[in-house]
Amino acid sequence: MINRRHLAAASFAFGVSALAFAMPASAQTKWNLPAAYPSDNPHSENLVLFAKDVEAATAGKLQITVHPNASLFKAPEIKRAVASGQAQMGEVLMSLHENEDPVYGIDVVPFLATSFADSRKLYTASKAAIEKKLDSQGIKLLFMVPWAPQGVYAKKDINTVEDMKGLKWRSYNVGTARLGELLGMQSVTIQAAELPQALATGVVNSFMSSGGTGYDSKAWESLTHFYDTQAWIPKDATFVNKAAFNGLDKATQDAILKAAATAEERGWKMWQEKAGWYLDQLKAKGMKVQAPSPELAAGFKKAGETLTADWLKKAGAEGQAIIDAYKKM
Repeated sequence: MINRRHLAAASFAFGVSALAFAMPASAQTKWNLPAAYPSDNPHSENLVLFAKDVEAATAGKLQITVHPNASLFKAPEIKRAVASGQAQMGEVLMSLHENEDPVYGIDVVPFLATSFADSRKLYTASKAAIEKKLDSQGIKLLFMVPWAPQGVYAKKDINTVEDMKGLKWRSYNVGTARLGELLGMQSVTIQAAELPQALATGVVNSFMSSGGTGYDSKAWESLTHFYDTQAWIPKDATFVNKAAFNGLDKATQDAILKAAATAEERGWKMWQEKAGWYLDQLKAKGMKVQAPSPELAAGFKKAGETLTADWLKKAGAEGQAIIDAYKKM
């Protein structure tokens, strides 16, 4: 026979459990924010500060846990995870998703915006289009933060683009893959979290990225040269699942938006201050950090013109309108 006291206790426990699920989430809400880069990368550091700002502004009502270094989702999976509600927030390199829509690759059009000032203008010109596309996918853009200008890492002297032929080239988006193709390299898709191992095992022996990525991946342990081509300044986007955001009360929504605006300004400042520091660190570790030769720069410019034409062909009138607006600023 079933003990009546046990039955009563079980019924009470079930009632409490049901009540807990029925209670409004406003008591305390815990969200996850997957990110792709190491915890000491400025992007990750900025996200942690953003989470702390939100928690403070909501008196602990909304707690956001940042998961750096692709520990929760791999970089290419983060956006889909947020769109599907597997994670409430996320941060990702926007150009990873250029295949979905060319507007996501606007900031990696070669030599279009190569300074932080110009990159900010390009962001202003393209922000509405990016927001609109993300919104159609169930995602709300919160803020975007740049990397440092991109250069080329290699294990030998590179004086012209012909010297790059045959290199095992790490690509991470449409632009870098296409550049590898144009210059006769063997492109291998490698995301940031996997780059250290790929370098150590010789899967790749060259790549284009910022001083920050070179530092994070300890490029000096495998490679010897960094050519500061300043080809483009990519940006990371931090966003939120639109349904999750809309489910919050107005005060909490406002707290997120205010913290996001602060994080955006702080992130831009962090990268401007640290861009030079990263190059100094590469030098200190023994890498040859130098400007490209005139011949190498000319070769990259020619390849850049081809990549720009490719992008404009895909982006059509919308892409041209963004670039036209940017050039008028």
